[in-house]
Amino acid sequence: MTSVVASAAMTSGARAEDLTLCWAAWDPANALVELSKDFEAKSGHTMKFEFVPWPNFADRMLNELNSGGKLCDLLIGDSQWIGGGAENGHYVKLNDFFDKEGISMDDFAPATVYAYSTWPKGEPNYYALPAMGDANGWFYRKDWFERDDIKAAYKEKTGQDLREPQSQKELLQIAQFFQNREIDGKNRYGAAIFTERGSEGITMGATGALYTFGFKYTNTPGKYDMEGAVNSPDAVAGLEFYKELYKTATPPGYTDSYMEQSLDAFKSGQVAMAMNWFAFFPGLHKDPNIGGDKIGFFVNPAEKVAASTLGGQGISVVSYSEKKDAALEYIKWFAQPDVQAKWWSLGGYSCHVAVLNDPGFKDSQPFAPDFLEAMGSVQDFWQEPAYAELLLAMQKRLHDYVVADVGTAQEALDLLMKDWTETFEDEGKI
Repeated sequence: MTSVVASAAMTSGARAEDLTLCWAAWDPANALVELSKDFEAKSGHTMKFEFVPWPNFADRMLNELNSGGKLCDLLIGDSQWIGGGAENGHYVKLNDFFDKEGISMDDFAPATVYAYSTWPKGEPNYYALPAMGDANGWFYRKDWFERDDIKAAYKEKTGQDLREPQSQKELLQIAQFFQNREIDGKNRYGAAIFTERGSEGITMGATGALYTFGFKYTNTPGKYDMEGAVNSPDAVAGLEFYKELYKTATPPGYTDSYMEQSLDAFKSGQVAMAMNWFAFFPGLHKDPNIGGDKIGFFVNPAEKVAASTLGGQGISVVSYSEKKDAALEYIKWFAQPDVQAKWWSLGGYSCHVAVLNDPGFKDSQPFAPDFLEAMGSVQDFWQEPAYAELLLAMQKRLHDYVVADVGTAQEALDLLMKDWTETFEDEGKI
């Protein structure tokens, strides 16, 4: 099918273009480079890539969009950018194109369409195609969990069997058990979590706990009634929990840790468990030192409710591009089920239901069932045009309380709600 479309395009006089796709620099980006070779061969276009390290990704790309820059023809932008991308005119609205080409959003997982594609949220206005499903999950040293001496010690200390944690509180108990425990002559620690202050790290980590305890952004979907949601007793309990996890069960000195530091702590054998994005799980599983039979994976454990922090992105056509037609060709090609299946096989996370509902999907990778479970209960940060300001406020309030020991959890969330209220008042939302 692809070759017929491409051949028709080429014989009708379509010009071969050099397309630049912008994204973050990480394992899935490398998989996309490999996948895109098929597009180049069938379309005649040449793909170029601008990959920016995660700590600098938002600043670099949002500056590019806000300046009307023409570097990116295609952008795989974070889910939180969709509101700004739509309202500020950075992204091409894709509804007419989807209708013309027979691309149906019903063919993609509902949570990913909602989070990566729509603005206003849930409305059938599409500014991206779901490209990279992702959520924050966990991995652990399965080889340690299965050792008889460690299992016996855990049973003696807790009266319970050592297993993948089934709740946030059990996760804390396991992490505290491993904290400062000597294994194979080395001192080990419980868990590597996110505490980074500068970009989004501590927000992405702490919300994994907050959501499961009952934190909500608003009382009413689509409204901005935050009082009693952002700072509810359940939200306070979730934030206090995350601080206890940080203070009692993490490696010393991890005051500013995010993706890279979590991976380093686990790969170096410092920790029994670590949180990180599912995007890294294929590489971890293949790692010759800590992968294979040594590693296990589990979904973010529920406490009061099942929830995982959403990651992932949609792919958009940048409105300032001078090569929109060729960029749309890429979107059409990428949306095909066979391309999506290859995307998953290379290490990307397809959002296409033909891939996710395939009978063999759950057995295709050891983390595939957890991924499906996570994507069924994901929650995301604000996707408002003022997202950056909202995020900076949460980063400050969480880091001040969790890492810097400033005030109480209640005070931190009360202050956060005031910060957000001021932002939305300035935006004319309340």
